[in-house]
Amino acid sequence: MQKHLINNNIKIRILDSNIKKNSSFFLPQYATPGSSGLDLRASIKKKISLPSKEVILVPTGIAIHIDNPYITALVLPRSGLGHKNGIILGNLIGLIDSDYQGELMISLWNRSKNIFFINPYDRIAQMIFVPIIRPTFSIVDDFEETVRFGKGFGHSGVQ
Repeated sequence: MQKHLINNNIKIRILDSNIKKNSSFFLPQYATPGSSGLDLRASIKKKISLPSKEVILVPTGIAIHIDNPYITALVLPRSGLGHKNGIILGNLIGLIDSDYQGELMISLWNRSKNIFFINPYDRIAQMIFVPIIRPTFSIVDDFEETVRFGKGFGHSGVQ
């Protein structure tokens, strides 16, 4: 393991007073011992509606500071919300840079034909932390040709 990935202590600020009172319940947490993603909750005071085909920005009531340029956080949709209710992220995947310190906001998009309701502190997204490779670039005149070379979308077929 590379030295810059060893320190994975992420700083968190609690911005919502209800989360401060119940931090063991409302902070990001893994639902099961085998979960990869930490659940993020809607930090809202009352139930809100998300009409069909609309997008809203929902606060989480927390801010994180990763403070390591070799680690980033990805915000992903919850599979059950997407499959059962058509609720996915408005930007499909959220990227939290290591130097970002603001409140985590979740863009939710209702792809379904039905109105969807979000209750206070519902689990609305999940967050994972992943290592980042920071490459350097070498300018070249040509590439050594591969079998694929410049063949792009659909070049290998579907069967």
